[in-house]
Amino acid sequence: MTQAVDSVDPVDPHALDALKRYFGYDSFRPGQSGIVSAILSGRDVLGVMPTGAGKSICYQIPAAMLPGVTIVISPLISLMRDQVDALNDVGLPAAFINTTQTPDEQDTVLAQTASGRIKLLYIAPERLETERFRNFANRVRISLVAVDEAHCVSQWGQDFRSSYLGIGEFIAHLPNRPTVAAFTATATERVRRDIVSILGLADPAITVTGFDRPNLYFDVINMPRRDKASWVASYIAAHPDESGIVYCATRKETEALAESINIAVRERRAAAGGGNVVPDGTVAVAYHGGMSAETREKAQRDFVTDRVPVVVATNAFGMGIDKSNVRFVIHHNMPESIEAYYQEAGRAGRDGEPSRCTLLWNESDVVTRRRLLDMDYENDRLTPEEQEAVRVSKRRLLDAMIGYCRTTDCLHAYMTRYFGENAGAVSKDDGTCVGGCANCGHTFETVDVTDVARAISRCVHDVNQRVGSGKIVKVLRGSKAQDLGYLNPESLPSFGVLDEVPEARVRDVLSQMATDGFLTITEGRMPIVRFGPRAAETVAPEFHYEIKRVKRSGAVKQRVSAAPAAVGSYVPDDGDEALFQRLRALRLDIARELGKPPYIVFSDKSLRGMVRLKPVTDEEFLEVDGVGERKLEQYGERFMDVIRAAAGGDA
Repeated sequence: MTQAVDSVDPVDPHALDALKRYFGYDSFRPGQSGIVSAILSGRDVLGVMPTGAGKSICYQIPAAMLPGVTIVISPLISLMRDQVDALNDVGLPAAFINTTQTPDEQDTVLAQTASGRIKLLYIAPERLETERFRNFANRVRISLVAVDEAHCVSQWGQDFRSSYLGIGEFIAHLPNRPTVAAFTATATERVRRDIVSILGLADPAITVTGFDRPNLYFDVINMPRRDKASWVASYIAAHPDESGIVYCATRKETEALAESINIAVRERRAAAGGGNVVPDGTVAVAYHGGMSAETREKAQRDFVTDRVPVVVATNAFGMGIDKSNVRFVIHHNMPESIEAYYQEAGRAGRDGEPSRCTLLWNESDVVTRRRLLDMDYENDRLTPEEQEAVRVSKRRLLDAMIGYCRTTDCLHAYMTRYFGENAGAVSKDDGTCVGGCANCGHTFETVDVTDVARAISRCVHDVNQRVGSGKIVKVLRGSKAQDLGYLNPESLPSFGVLDEVPEARVRDVLSQMATDGFLTITEGRMPIVRFGPRAAETVAPEFHYEIKRVKRSGAVKQRVSAAPAAVGSYVPDDGDEALFQRLRALRLDIARELGKPPYIVFSDKSLRGMVRLKPVTDEEFLEVDGVGERKLEQYGERFMDVIRAAAGGDA
C-alpha cells in the first residue's frame, strides 16, 4: 500500500543549507521537502509534479548529501548535457555517459565516478543493458537511482519506451539495493501503478503536487486553417524578445510553417521599422523526427542557447527540454490528449515567470485526430483485446481534449479537474483564475442552448438510451428517414421539437453535453448515447447551459496582446525594463563565452529579482532567488557592475 508524503513535513536542516548553498533558494517548493526527506531516510518515492515544479531538485539535493553516487536515468542526450552543465555551474560535480562520447571519454567518466569525484551520473536507460555498465555498477557505491520521465515505463503513458522496462531488473540485480526515486509530470492512477510495479518500488512514498500552473495564461482560439500561419507570425513579430515553441501535427507542417514565419516576421518587422533578432534573420527553425540527428541537434542547440528564438516542432521535441525562459507555447493543431497538451504547453514558464499557452484549433483538427487514432493503435506486444482497450482509452483521451477546446469553463479549472485535483485551480476573489485564461476573460461569445440541451436529454430518455447521436438529431429535427421507422418516432414527445434549430447546432450541443458529463457515448462500432453522471441536472428548474460560438470575436487582433502577469509576479516599469535588458544582454555574453545556454547562467526570474532588489554587495546578491555561493563567485561582480552603472546613470 502506498502512502503520500506530506509536503509540509519538516526536512533535514542540512538539506535546506544545501538548497541555499548550491541553488540559492531559501525554501523548498510544495512537495519537494517531503520527497527529499523520504529519500534521505532511505525510502523509495514517486513524485508526480508538473513541469516547472522542480522535480530535479528532489533528487539533486539528496545526491549532494548522500555518500557514493546517484545514477540519474534520463531519456534524452540533450537533457543530460544541459543538466550536467547546470549542476557543475553551481558546484555539484556531475557527468554523463552517452553515445556522443568516445570509449576513452566514457572510461574517464567511469573512473572519476568510481573514485568519488562525480556525485551524479546521467545515463540513458539503454545504457543499463550493457555488460560494461553493469560491471561498473556492481563495483561502485550507488546510494540513489533517480528515474526521470518515469511514465515511459507504462504502455498507458504518453511516451512509452521499451528500454525503460529493464530498469527494475537492473536495480534488482545490484549487490546493494539503493533507494529509488521516480518522477513524472503527468501520470494517471493506472500509470502510477505501472511505475510502482515495473520499477519495483518498495512501499514508495507518493507525492502528487497541484497541477495548476498559475504563471501560465491559457488561450484557445477556434480559427480556420488558412489563418493560422498569419496569426502565429503576427504573434512572434509582436514579441521579438521572447523565446517560444510552436507545435505542429506533421513533419511537413513544421518545415512549411518555419519558412512562412521567417518570411512573414521579417516583412512585418521591416514594415514596422524594426530589425531582426539574430544576425542572419532566422527567427524560427524546424524540428522533427525525420531530420538527421545532426540537423536536429543544431536546431535544438540554437534554440536552447537563444541563437534562434523560436522552434517549430512536432511532438518529437519537448521531453527533456530544460530551457526555463520559454515565454510562449503555441499549438498549431489540437493535440491528441490533455496529457500531451499539458506536457507540451508546460514547457512555457518553467522559471515561474508569466508565460502564454495558446491552442489554435478547428473542427478539421478533430476529424484528423479521430482518423489517425483509428489508424494508429497497432502494437505487436498486445493481444487484439488489449489493442482495442488501448484504442478505447485513446478515444476517451481525445474526447477530453475536444472538451477543453469547446468548454466555456475556466481552462485552469478544466485542467486540474481532469487530473483529479478536487481543490481546483488557484482563483482570485472574483472567482477567475490567478494565471488568467481566455474563458475567464470572456474573450469569446456564448450562445444560450438551455432549451436545446433539455430537448436532447428528453430525447435520450424517449429512445431508452439505445440509439446513436445521428438518430437523436434526426428525431429532434422531425426527420422521417426510413432508418428511424422501428422507433415509431412520431409518437415520441421529443419528435420535431428542434425542427427550427440547425443540425450543426444540435450536434455541437450534444457533443459538449457528453464532454461535460450530462451524456456519455459508448465506444464500439455502433456508439450509443446514454445518460451521464450529471444528467439529472438538465431537468432541474435552475438548469442553464451555454456553449461557445464557433467564431471568436476579434480573435486574431485580441490575442496578440501581451500575457497578463500572475499574482505576485514582478512587472517592471519602462526604466526597470531597460535594466532587465542590460542584464539579459550580459547573461547572453557570458553564456556564449562559456558555450552554455543562457538560462544556466541565470533564469529570467533571477534577473527580475536583480532588477527588483538592485544588489550591489555580495550579501545583497545572495538574497536573489537562484543565486548560490558558486553563482556569486562566478558571475556576481559583472552583474553588480551593470546594476551600479544603471543606478549611477552611466550608460
